[in-house]
Amino acid sequence: MNMMNPAILMKLMNAKNTFSKNHPKFEAFINNVILGGNGIPEGTIIEITVTKPGEEPITTNIKVQQSDLDMVESLKELGR
Repeated sequence: MNMMNPAILMKLMNAKNTFSKNHPKFEAFINNVILGGNGIPEGTIIEITVTKPGEEPITTNIKVQQSDLDMVESLKELGR
């Protein structure tokens, strides 16, 4: 397994901290809904809407698959 460059890891951690500071409600949402409790089971529908300034909202969704859950587990392991 390749080890992550410590400088890149530090840069990612700083970016995560800045994001968390700028968007505390979103971080709380992720922690409660996605990471907390039993997590998100396969088959869950996640919907997201993006509204750019001066434009109409655009909405899409995904149906969570096992491969998505596996990817999230791998990402969580990177943070340990």
